[in-house]
Amino acid sequence: MLPYLSRAFRHVKRKASWALPLEIFAFVFVTGWLLMAVAEPAGARITDGDAYWWWFATTVTPASSGQQDFHPSTPLGQLVGVYVIVGGIVTITTLFTSIAATITKARGIRMQGRGELKLSGHIIILGYSAGRTERLVDRLIADEPREVAICDWPDRLQQHPLPDREDVHFIRGDLTDDEVLRRAAVPAARSVLVDARDDNEALKVTVAVSHANPDVHIVVSLHEMDHAQTIARIAGNASCIQWYAVDVLSEELHDPGMSQVYGELMRHSDRNTYSVTVPDSLPGRTFGEFQQALGRWNAATVLAIRRGTDLQVSPSWYEEVPAGTVLYYVGRRRLLPHDLERFIDRSEQILVSTEDDLRRGTWF
Repeated sequence: MLPYLSRAFRHVKRKASWALPLEIFAFVFVTGWLLMAVAEPAGARITDGDAYWWWFATTVTPASSGQQDFHPSTPLGQLVGVYVIVGGIVTITTLFTSIAATITKARGIRMQGRGELKLSGHIIILGYSAGRTERLVDRLIADEPREVAICDWPDRLQQHPLPDREDVHFIRGDLTDDEVLRRAAVPAARSVLVDARDDNEALKVTVAVSHANPDVHIVVSLHEMDHAQTIARIAGNASCIQWYAVDVLSEELHDPGMSQVYGELMRHSDRNTYSVTVPDSLPGRTFGEFQQALGRWNAATVLAIRRGTDLQVSPSWYEEVPAGTVLYYVGRRRLLPHDLERFIDRSEQILVSTEDDLRRGTWF
C-alpha cells in the first residue's frame, strides 16, 4: 500500500490545477481511514464508513471542532487524528493558494491582452495613442454604459492602458490577424474605429476588419482625406474622418451617419447654415413659434439661439426669445428680419383661423 500511496502523493504534487485541493482532501480521507482502521481496536465505531466520514468532516472543519460524536480511543488513533487535522489545514491552504493563483493568472491575461472577449454590441478601438484614446473612451461611455475594447500592436503597447476600468478591455496582437480580431470579438461588435499610425496601416487594418465582419460599421481615422476614396473601394460601409476630430469620431461610432450630417452642414449646397437677428417688432415670442414659422414657410430648422454670450443649442420650444436674439438655422436661403416678421404673421393668421374653426365646430 505504501508504494501506491507514495506514487499517488507524487502525482498530486505534480498537479497544478483546481483538482489539487480535491486530490489532497481525498488522499487524506482514504489514508486516514486506512490508518484509523489499523490504529483502533476491531469493531470500533469510528472505523465504520457511515461514522468515519462524519468524524472526518467535523475534524477537518475548524468550526465544528469539539462536536464529534466519535473520537479515537487509542494513542495511535489520536495520532491519526492529528494527521487528519494537518491534512485539512493543508487542503484549505492549497485551496486558497489555487484561488489566488487563478485570480493572478486571470489578471495577468487581462493586463497583457492575451484573453478572448465574450462580448457583443461593443465598440472596438484598433490602435492606441496616449491621451487621445482615453479621451475617446470617455466620450464613448459618457451618454450610456457601453463595453469598449482597446486593441494595439504587440510592439507598441505592453499592458492594459486603463486597468482600473472594468468596462474597458484590452487585446494585444497583430491587428490584421484574423485570430486577434476574433479575440476582440469583431464579428459581434457594434462598430470599429481604425485609429492607425498612418493611412497605409489604416488601409491594411480596414481590409482585415471588413473581412472579419462585412456588416460592422467601420470608422477610419485618416491623416489625408484623399485616401477616403481608396477606403470606400474596400469597405463601402466605412466612414472616413480626419484623425484630429475626436468628437466627430466618437459620435460616428455611436450614431452611424452623423459625420455625413456634419459634412453636409459644413459644405455649400442647397441647404446651408445662416443666422438672423430677431427684430424689436417681435418681442416675447417663443423658440417654438420661430421653429414652426421658419419650418412652415422656409423649410428651415432653427438649431440654436444666442443672447449676448449665452448660446443655447436646441432649447425648449417654450423658451422665450426676446428681441435682439440671434437665431442660427439651416435653410435654403439667408433670411432678413422682415422675413421673420412675415413668417410669424402668417403663422399667427393660421392659428387665429384654426381657433375660429374650432369655435364654430367646423373641424367636427
